[in-house]
Amino acid sequence: MAVRVLLYEDNAPLREALSTLIADTEGFSLVGAFGDCLRANDQTYQLQPDVVLMDIDLPGRDGIQAVQALHREFPSVDVLMLTVFDDDDRVFRALCAGASGYLLKQIPPDQLIDAIQSVYAGGAPMSPSIARKVIRTFPAQAGQSANLDQLTGRESQVLHYLAQGMSYKLVAAELGIGIETVRTHIKRIYEKLHVHSVTEAIAKYRP
Repeated sequence: MAVRVLLYEDNAPLREALSTLIADTEGFSLVGAFGDCLRANDQTYQLQPDVVLMDIDLPGRDGIQAVQALHREFPSVDVLMLTVFDDDDRVFRALCAGASGYLLKQIPPDQLIDAIQSVYAGGAPMSPSIARKVIRTFPAQAGQSANLDQLTGRESQVLHYLAQGMSYKLVAAELGIGIETVRTHIKRIYEKLHVHSVTEAIAKYRP
């Protein structure tokens, strides 16, 4: 049975190239390709993919936000990030939001096909530089006391939403507070957890 793949990529030539690659590869079926992820949940329900290839910088809605929503409604559907971004915050926001793997767009076509097959089989494929970030960061946090009991209720809420992949703006909207107030809470979270970035704070977070 063919692996059913749904693609989200706003760069039209790249979307066409990826669509052709997937559609022309034996054992794979392209069920849809879209330039934004505004209706990702509806499209996933309608098209029933096994694997979703998701860009991050998409018009109208961030790909990480889409991952969080898809993971919540369709936990059995694997989402594989395919992006140009390799900064720590985006990597860990995506993984904490529920992405099953994280690839950079310079990946060769044959390796991309292998990665889709791998994630479908239960793996967690990552570009080498991304894997190094994960290996370097998470073990460093494992033996440390997170001191989460020191956080106030509101600080815990802020950290919870950040761990789900929300941006500062979305956290502010969700809690009905200003972005600067969110930044203040994050600063206090840093101080209490003895960290220096959102990535480190999320790595210590235990939902």
